[in-house]
Amino acid sequence: MARNGKRYRKAREAIDPGIKYPVEQGVSLVKQCANAGFDESVDLAVRLGVNPRQADQMVRGAISLPYGTGKSVRVVVFAEGEAARAAEEAGADEVGAEELISKVSDGWTEFDKAIAVRNMMAKGVGRLGRVLGPRGLMPNPKTGTVVAADDVAQAVREVKGGRIDFRVERAGIVHTPIGKASMEPEHIQENLIAMVNMLMRLKPASAKGTYVRSVAISSTMGPGIRLDANEVVKLAGEFR
Repeated sequence: MARNGKRYRKAREAIDPGIKYPVEQGVSLVKQCANAGFDESVDLAVRLGVNPRQADQMVRGAISLPYGTGKSVRVVVFAEGEAARAAEEAGADEVGAEELISKVSDGWTEFDKAIAVRNMMAKGVGRLGRVLGPRGLMPNPKTGTVVAADDVAQAVREVKGGRIDFRVERAGIVHTPIGKASMEPEHIQENLIAMVNMLMRLKPASAKGTYVRSVAISSTMGPGIRLDANEVVKLAGEFR
């Protein structure tokens, strides 16, 4: 496997697993370790002090990172009439109503995000859960992908600009991309801090003890790098 190859082992030698690195140094290291033959993603893993099995401790949401994710996002929109035209003008890759619903129902999922105008949910989009649900593509009002007709253009621009959806996993960890290795280190740092700031704002009232328990970053093919969670929390608390 690639992670056991020479490139990975060399990158691993640069990381001391016993150290929790300052944010600036950690980002520098993740860029240094991203030496595959493509522009690797930079991913963030935050372990939270929550129990996702408890309904009142589920953490989920969406965020538009200050500098985007660096990824080109293919967006489809279920809309008709003026809302469809607004979505097209905002940059949606494909827009439609009944025909698009039928196309997706037949198994077409060559896109990254799906947005639906509210009235389209009752016109067939609501029945696409069996196709879109397992792939994490089902429009959902909680993540801002089911919107009013007047808001569809803004939703498309936000998603195309790098808005990401996230939710805590069963182990209490939130995994999310925060950029590309080719981005300026300051931009990756600000995206990271913005993401943790959002998680802190979503802290469940029932969560007890330390909330942000650990923070780590990695590139697609690189090793994990632990960060100083106390510093991350401090910076996130100061983020505006």
